[in-house]
Amino acid sequence: MAQHRNDDLITALDIGSSKVCALIARIGEGDEIEVLGTGQRESKGVQRGYVSDMEGTENAIREAVEQAERMANTNIEKVWVSFSAGGLVSDIASVEVDIGGYRIEQTDIDELLAAGRGSIDPEGRMVLHAQPTLYTLDGLRGVKTPLGLHADRLGVDIHVVAAEPSPVRNLDLCVRRAHLAVKSIVAAPIATGMACLSEEERELGVALVELGAGVTNVSLFAGGVLVGLASIPTGSSDITDDISSAFGTRRAQAERMKCFHGSATASPRDNHDMIEVAPISGEEDSGEPTRITRAQLIAVIRQRLDHWFGQIANALDSLGFSGPVGRQVVLTGGGAELKGIADYAQGLLGRSVRIGRPRGLVGLPEAHSGPAFATLAGLIQFAASDPIDLRTPMPNDQTIVRPVGGNLVQRLISAFRSGY
Repeated sequence: MAQHRNDDLITALDIGSSKVCALIARIGEGDEIEVLGTGQRESKGVQRGYVSDMEGTENAIREAVEQAERMANTNIEKVWVSFSAGGLVSDIASVEVDIGGYRIEQTDIDELLAAGRGSIDPEGRMVLHAQPTLYTLDGLRGVKTPLGLHADRLGVDIHVVAAEPSPVRNLDLCVRRAHLAVKSIVAAPIATGMACLSEEERELGVALVELGAGVTNVSLFAGGVLVGLASIPTGSSDITDDISSAFGTRRAQAERMKCFHGSATASPRDNHDMIEVAPISGEEDSGEPTRITRAQLIAVIRQRLDHWFGQIANALDSLGFSGPVGRQVVLTGGGAELKGIADYAQGLLGRSVRIGRPRGLVGLPEAHSGPAFATLAGLIQFAASDPIDLRTPMPNDQTIVRPVGGNLVQRLISAFRSGY
């Protein structure tokens, strides 16, 4: 089997609270993204999205990447890494320059983007993304390609995502200790949105809720960009802990009970379905094993879900995602694999809910095609899109920065509200 050229490959690394997974892909003919290899290991050094054990995280990264390399029959050197911990913030930096009525050339756009770099104020945070979104011509917003048009003034809105620096540096260090170069660290909501949301959904407005193991990221997309972020330190592992505590069993057994017998919705039959529970001590008694009804298990799950989705509803309201029924919520992440979760969420949130699964990759194994792997697939798609990053120095960095008033985030949210 021939070994693939390393410079043709894209490698994604998703480091979460429950698992570390890697995916190696290449862009084939017709811009199709072909999956060559995947790897997955249990994450033992990450809590609530933050690295808590450097050595444990490093080992999990090594093993996941090595597994993907064996499947792809190649060795990789650079990876695109996701960042899902709390502290992410999203904002828009707007700049405008005088063109004088002339036809817009590429040099004008380059100078504008160079000016945009200077308008970014991370306020002590580390900038993960600084990408131009839509241009403005003499006050007309929403121009995608201004090249060749005439204008007196040319402006651009730059989407900026930043994070607290220390958690990002810890993540970067873990990857480098595994002898891998970090191509870029990508905010998980941006990657997940590329894998799960259509372009039209991002334009019209949609809420993306990533139900991770240790942290939940609530993201609001409108006008084609991420306009709001909220992080909740609750995840699906809290349901596992509740089951373990309620029925006196090990976490591994509780996780199995949740996955195979758990549900977010109840039925009359649940009172008759019995589940055997292994004791936490692991000792076998001569008597009958402990047995519970499925209804008892679902009651424990529902109690946590009610609290969890109450927090999600509050986060959506704080981001301006409120008003009449009709706007869509997309659930993704490992927690979205719980049976009946979409129906439960739709009833509690009072709006349309669907499960977001990764799409757009050829040859993605069935085991990695669920919502738990949406961020991993999105990392590959983000890398393949070759996004413009204004954090990289531009050639003509001499332009005076002139920020314009009015925050696009607030404008989009206001339009969002008035439209419904």
